[in-house]
Formats: sequence, C-alpha cells, structure tokens
Amino acid sequence: MDGANPISQLAFTLSNGFTIVEYYLARGMRIDDFAPNLSFFFSNGMDPEYTVIGRVARRIWARAMRERYGANERSQMMKYHIQTSGRSLHAQEIQFNDIRTTLQALYALFDNCNSLHTNAYDEAITTPTEESVRRAVAIQMIINKELGLNFCENPWQGSFIVDRLTDIVEEAVYREFEAISERGGVLGAMDTMYQRGKIQEESLYYEHKKHDGSLPLVGVNTFLGKDGHSEVAAEIELIRSTPDEKAQQIENVRRYQENRNATAVRGDAANGTRGVEEPSRTQGAGLAYLQDSARRRENVFASLMEAVKTHSLGQISHALYDVGGEYRRNM
Repeated sequence: MDGANPISQLAFTLSNGFTIVEYYLARGMRIDDFAPNLSFFFSNGMDPEYTVIGRVARRIWARAMRERYGANERSQMMKYHIQTSGRSLHAQEIQFNDIRTTLQALYALFDNCNSLHTNAYDEAITTPTEESVRRAVAIQMIINKELGLNFCENPWQGSFIVDRLTDIVEEAVYREFEAISERGGVLGAMDTMYQRGKIQEESLYYEHKKHDGSLPLVGVNTFLGKDGHSEVAAEIELIRSTPDEKAQQIENVRRYQENRNATAVRGDAANGTRGVEEPSRTQGAGLAYLQDSARRRENVFASLMEAVKTHSLGQISHALYDVGGEYRRNM
C-alpha cells in the first residue's frame, strides 16, 4: 500500500487478514490448520511510525488469534515481509535514494521482519539495472555482515521512544478498525471505496507537502545543489523494450492464443463434443464467462483461470472495464 500512511497501511492490511480468517472459518476450517500459513506484506517509509510497524502488527495479531479465535501459539506468530518505500525514491539527486533505502532497511531489520526487499535507487525513473540491483542487495548484505548492532536480536528493546510509539500506533490502528467496522467491515468499506479514497487522499497530502516544501526532502526541495537547483540524472541507463521486442511479444501472444484455441477444438473433437463447447473453452466466450461472473458479483478467480488460458492481461482488463467501468478519480 505504498501511498498510504503507516497507520492506514497497517490497519487495512490487518483488517484484510482478519476478513480472510473469518472467511475460512465460515467454510468450516479450523484456525490452526491455516493461520500458520498466512503471511503479510508491509512497506517501510521514513516516518517514525515505521519503526514499530512490525511489533504493533504482531501484538494485534497475537492478541486476536489467542483471545478471539482460541488459536495455538504457532498461529499467534505473524510472518511479514517488508519492502522499502517506492514513494521515497526521487529523480532529483537520485544517488541519495540508496541512503533512504538503507535507513528503511534498518527500520525493518531492527523490527525483526521475516524477509526484506530493498529497492534500487533508479526505480524512480526506470526498471532497475544490474548495477543498481547489486547496490540494493549490498545494502542488506553490509547491514547483515558488517553492522555490529544488527547481531543483537532486538537492539531497540527497552527504548522509551520505541515502547511509546508502539502504544501510540496500536491505538491509532484500533481507531481505524472502528472506522472500517462502521462502514460494514472490509467488504462494505470497499463497496464505497473507503480504503482506495483514503490511500489517495494520503498520497495527495504527501505530494502537496513535497511540492510546497513543508516536508523537507534533501536534494528535492531543500539543501539543493548549485544555483538552487536539484541535480536530475541526465545520463542513466534506462531499461526499455525496443519496438522489435514489443512486436515480438504481441506475436507471441497471438500464436499462443491460436495454439490454445486449436488444442481446445481438437480436444472437443476427440471427446465427441465438437460444436457443443462450454463458454469458457472458446476465444470469445472465455471473456463472456468472466464478465458474467463479475456481473453476478461471484468469486471471479475460477473464471480468471479460464480466461488466462486464451487471453492476454490487456484483453481481460478491458473486458472487466466493460462491466464495471474504469476508475477515474474526481479532482
């Protein structure tokens, strides 16, 4: 949820997790049969709340598993992955991005994440290059192999500010839970686009502060380079598909679709059912089957699995746009 503030990100992710738990329980599954397999994904920015995002998540999750669902100790243990913030990467003074990513990685590791992805500094403007990816990996390796404090399992334990932040963030997350509950829970809130709208408002707020300078960003809106200008990388390797590569991919999709359709027809002939094809087995009806599932507000996963056998992502997306429309934010 890169774009949301740390409180919204944590509250929305956890509420989604609890909704999935309730869904599985409603289907007759036992909590300890599936809860240990659940894992979560958070993004770390520069705000102080990210210092404790993992410990707050684990505290809330463990309490709910134990007191609400009667889960065992293993189910109370939350696994989560951290990715450093893409929003904090800037084209201005692009080499500074590695510094931001390093600090966000420290947040994650000192908060005991289970796994970590460090962004490449040039992701602000292009697909990462081999050189930038190596530098991103080096951030983790240097912390893990060279930084002595990282050898302590919980270097911030007992810290007043960390303990205080944990309580403050936890309280804020519970308040957001209440806001979601007032809107009919996760699914009800989604119907009114509450989560989407809140993330967009928070992202817009960040961009305003970035551009008016009230949120200081070194090399972007403060401590600028010579003559008061930020240096924007003029020469950097950009990873872009060539026209030939794009044309080849289009041709690959066309051939794949032709082969899949031919295989379906041959299979029907072998089974003596040619001419009586199921809707999802033909080129056009695969999307019709998907659209019908969407209109009926059914779980579209099964129809998606059929559609991808013969259609590209673009075709599937536009078929769903025809049903629900394409979202455009009103400004």
